[in-house]
Amino acid sequence: MSQRREFIREVGAWSLCGLAGPALSASPAGAQARQRVSLTVPGPGNLLYLPLSLAPQIGADAAEGLALDLRFVGGGPLALRQMLDRNSDFSAAGLSAAALQRISGNPLVCIAPLTRVPAYTLLVRQSLSKQVRKISDLRGLVLGVKGYAPGGRSTSQLFTEFLLARAGLRVDQVNYVSVGQAFKNQQAALASGTVDALMGDEPFATQLQQSKEAFVLAEFHDLKQTRELLGGLFLNACLTTRADMVADRPEMVGKVVRMVTRSLVWLAQKPAAEVVSALAIDDSGEREALLSVLLKHKGIFSPDGRMSAEQIASTERFLHATEPTPAAQAFMLQSMVNARWAGTSP
Repeated sequence: MSQRREFIREVGAWSLCGLAGPALSASPAGAQARQRVSLTVPGPGNLLYLPLSLAPQIGADAAEGLALDLRFVGGGPLALRQMLDRNSDFSAAGLSAAALQRISGNPLVCIAPLTRVPAYTLLVRQSLSKQVRKISDLRGLVLGVKGYAPGGRSTSQLFTEFLLARAGLRVDQVNYVSVGQAFKNQQAALASGTVDALMGDEPFATQLQQSKEAFVLAEFHDLKQTRELLGGLFLNACLTTRADMVADRPEMVGKVVRMVTRSLVWLAQKPAAEVVSALAIDDSGEREALLSVLLKHKGIFSPDGRMSAEQIASTERFLHATEPTPAAQAFMLQSMVNARWAGTSP
């Protein structure tokens, strides 16, 4: 409760970000008046989507009169599918995966960014440490990626394919297995030899490295490295909804975007230890791994929740480089982005 009270005291400061928040009611009647909003998201525990898990813990949802219902699924394509099937009104996933769904004809709109780098870690099974020294050594091996759904691949698979191509490998020179989003599933896939490597997320990657089950072949959390690799910052995790929500319930869309922006701004301003404390994680190993990661990589998140022209442009180039179909090559990413509520930045 102390953090909720602290957040309420800070609401006046949101005007610095163009986010003058409404007064919050601490009464039972006020709590009952909050609108329930459902959001499907890969997880639980995935660093890319930490701002969403953080929102109810710091009162960012309550500040907008919302009660956030997070529903975890095994990957971005599955989160999008749940939203498109109307099992939720919002979802979060990689923008590239969302673009593939839009290209397939699904009425999907990106309404806010969460991150500005890929934020992936390429892990290899520890027993292969002498065999695999560089990405091209993955030829013929089995790679774990996130969940698949009709209409497109996950962003982690697209990013894996991008790296393989840069290393001179064709897509068909490796095999893919879906390992889902849960840490235990990824751990089991490596430990059993079901996969030889996986495009992993933090803090799971740090936990797997600390337990000597995998080693890091490459990781992609640095802003400078991202600009060198992709020609600009990269919009990976983004908040999405359906076109009918934008048209019919713009007030709700605005509330959800402002909720996410509040969470991102709070995250940018607070030290890593306070962020971890706010999440109230029971597992000590997960807590320590997340703290270690945030101390190094808290800058992966959007600091203000605005749509960046640089990110949109570099993510579009990435999509064109990884999806060769004529429809994808002609697709303009800006056509599925609505920055009405998030605002824009260079």
